Amino acid sequence: MASKENGAPISAAEEEAAKFGFQRPEMYSTNLANTVDAYDRHVFLCYKCPEAWLPRVEDSDADPLPKVLSAAVKARKNDITVKTKLTICGGCDGTNCSDGDVLIFPDMIKYKGLTESTVDEFVDDVLVNGKPWSSGVQEAVTGSHVFVCAHGSRDKRCGVCGPALIEKFEEEIELRGIKDQVFVSPCSHIGGHKYAGNLIIYSPDSEGKIAGHWYGYVTPDDVPEVLDQHISKGQVIERLWRGQMGASPVEGEKTNEKHRKEKKHKKRHQETPIEDKKEAPASGCCQGANGLSCCKDGNFEDKEVASEPKGKKGLCNLSCWVGKWEQRELLTAAAVVGAVATVAVAYSFYKRSH
Repeated sequence: MASKENGAPISAAEEEAAKFGFQRPEMYSTNLANTVDAYDRHVFLCYKCPEAWLPRVEDSDADPLPKVLSAAVKARKNDITVKTKLTICGGCDGTNCSDGDVLIFPDMIKYKGLTESTVDEFVDDVLVNGKPWSSGVQEAVTGSHVFVCAHGSRDKRCGVCGPALIEKFEEEIELRGIKDQVFVSPCSHIGGHKYAGNLIIYSPDSEGKIAGHWYGYVTPDDVPEVLDQHISKGQVIERLWRGQMGASPVEGEKTNEKHRKEKKHKKRHQETPIEDKKEAPASGCCQGANGLSCCKDGNFEDKEVASEPKGKKGLCNLSCWVGKWEQRELLTAAAVVGAVATVAVAYSFYKRSH
């Protein structure tokens, strides 16, 4: 058995966490951007809980409802014009959802009571023809919905990271008093187990539209930021962002570039002192108070004069004119004094010679 530095044995849980959890060596080793396949609609089937899911829950004979729904979606793939992703979600206790309920994003609708016998009708009505389900009651879905991959039988990494993230989300949601606004559910495999913790958030963006953003390498320490920045403000957390619903890999790269530019601009705006934003004062030959210059090569003068109405002189030009007038007066006075002194000296010599 492995041991710690102090010689104490490492428990099985600690060893598992080190190998599959948030401290595993592969964490943060890959660029996450654009690791989501393009899709435009996400259908979640509420069914049991992660502990009961087999590795391929949608293909298991032991789970007929997910299997029948998955098969029907695949069979009508060419008829479904909206690129649709199907995922199993759990954690239903009969209050907010029950087995057989179906959640659809970005439509923000829910249908209750899907069974194996009604799957074909549901797929034809809702997914193929875009109509309300004739045998079900359509309900509106509100709030923000977080789906955390916790499919442990499929991959141990999500089996370790997923439950820890869900627990932290529930704790932070309780502290913020937003249990009626943010809903967290475990979900089956969504792709990219190596990026665990993986989660998808369906919530209104900054423009009020429902967006589906994927995040990877999320740890419990990141949960407050996810709630406060992404869900509350609609701001993407770039370093954890994998992609989003409705964007192809090329569009995803453009979106990622947009996020980077917005973040860079915001950071530059925050770090630039107010005085740095002002134009540098001109350093002309007759620089005045507060950096104002009235010299012809001063930038400030050029801009100020250009903005003045025709026929009017600016303060700077007036100051120069006054300065030049004073200079002429002083020179004239000096010349007069000099002339008087010269006359006085000449007169003195004249008197002495006579």
